[in-house]
Amino acid sequence: MTHTPLATYQPEQRALALIGGEATDANLRRYLHGIPGIDAVGLEARAADLGTRSIKTSSKRWAIDTIIGLIDLTTLEGADTPGKVRSLVAKAQVPDPSDPGTPRVAAVCVYGDMVGTAVNALGSAHAAGGTEGVNVAAVATAFPSGRASLAIKLADVRDSVAAGADEIDMVIDRGAFLAGRFGQVYDEIVAVKDACRRVDGSMAHLKVILETGELNTYDNVRRASWLAILAGGDFIKTSTGKVAPAATLPVTLSMLEVVRDWYRLTGVQIGVKPAGGIRTSKDAIKYLVTVAETAGEDWLTPHLFRFGASSLLNDVLLQRQKMTTGHYSGPDYVTID
Repeated sequence: MTHTPLATYQPEQRALALIGGEATDANLRRYLHGIPGIDAVGLEARAADLGTRSIKTSSKRWAIDTIIGLIDLTTLEGADTPGKVRSLVAKAQVPDPSDPGTPRVAAVCVYGDMVGTAVNALGSAHAAGGTEGVNVAAVATAFPSGRASLAIKLADVRDSVAAGADEIDMVIDRGAFLAGRFGQVYDEIVAVKDACRRVDGSMAHLKVILETGELNTYDNVRRASWLAILAGGDFIKTSTGKVAPAATLPVTLSMLEVVRDWYRLTGVQIGVKPAGGIRTSKDAIKYLVTVAETAGEDWLTPHLFRFGASSLLNDVLLQRQKMTTGHYSGPDYVTID
């Protein structure tokens, strides 16, 4: 595959080259509205077709283990306690105590004030941004609403990074986006990306939550995806899980098409994270197929694809146990948290 010279640009230069000048509302509007619109009927039909693809029995164990390794095991409740987070971390490391061959999940995702608890609970199993062990992701920027001053949002990010977060899940200002203040959204993502910098110069990975359930149209989802990537997001994420609808297959497909097109344009791979509402292994397998058929099998890695989920792991473990023993276990086979 031949890439354009854009692949040689620094990220901030790449964005400015694409939009034809500074990241003003006018330039961003011209660029984003110049992106071809989405045929909603065609998109939904393709998503439905991909959702009917089956995985051979011989590949199902691979699919189940792959799903486990792509999960951001999440607790984002006002009633979260250090004990609940420690239980979540224990489950992330050893999802099935009866089967030590069960993969670990990719990360645990918590509120910023629980990052230190998660890091300490992981101990030597903390991947610290690597691939061996479990990473810690923190939601930030006044999650889930994003209704706060930029100073507060940036302080939120810096506190989480200082506490040891490997990944930051930020929310965009949907009100600004829907009002056409694209420059404001762009500048906030750039500033949050800079706040992800650690003292040693390394960076926490930045996932940009679009909250697609509030963006109203597939065209808006596509534009917000491009805007997040232009501004420096490492991942684009569907939802906070606090707004319905959360992740859907057509929305995720549209976002995967964006990262595929971005890769073809620049040679840079961006991750995608559907979050909220994916509760069964059957549904998760539909997403695996959609990723492989749209962006490519290279995306089936925790570095480029995640499931944001709290209950998905339980169903996947039950399916895995069924494949091993030939029968389903009772509901008490898996822990609630």
